[in-house]
Amino acid sequence: MEAIDAQEERVPNRVRELRENKLMTQAQLARKAKVALRTIHSVEKGMNCRMDTKRKILLALGLSFEEKDQVFPTISRPMSFLTTH
Repeated sequence: MEAIDAQEERVPNRVRELRENKLMTQAQLARKAKVALRTIHSVEKGMNCRMDTKRKILLALGLSFEEKDQVFPTISRPMSFLTTH
């Protein structure tokens, strides 16, 4: 069984859709959220990010933190246990 690197794990979200609905560029969203442009690019590609970054993006999109699950849906993963032989 292969281990998944948390940095490379892709998590679908609605950031791009919501940004485009507000007619914002990635650069505009980055400035408003006070994060790097590459952060917005990575998040829209599905890369995981810190909760603080999610909060900044939500607020920049005019949403409340309570709406986070509508933008960043949680993915349930089956529990796996590592065994040593």
